[in-house]
Amino acid sequence: MKAKKVPQRLCLGCQQSKPKKELLRIVRSKEGEYAVDTTGRMPGRGAYICHSLDCFALAKKNHGLERSFGCRIAPEVYAALEAQLQQELGTAEDKK
Repeated sequence: MKAKKVPQRLCLGCQQSKPKKELLRIVRSKEGEYAVDTTGRMPGRGAYICHSLDCFALAKKNHGLERSFGCRIAPEVYAALEAQLQQELGTAEDKK
C-alpha cells in the first residue's frame, strides 16, 4: 500500500517548504478581507507562513503576501494580521 502524500507549502517568509499542517494560513476573502485562518478551511485565496513573527516580518519586507494575493496590502491590514498572529502564537504557547 502506498504511503499517503503529505501536502507541502512554501513559507512566504523563510521560503522553506514544509508540511501544510506546520504552517499558518493567511486568507483573503472574495470581499477583500484578510484573516489568519487557524482551521485551514476558510474560503478564499490562501498564503502560508511559519508560526513565527520573524517569518511574518520577512514576508512583509519582501512583499510575499502582496505577490501571493496579487494586490497591494495596506499597512493597517499588516498591523491587524500581525495582531491576530501574535494572539494565535500566544494561544499556541499557552497550550504547550
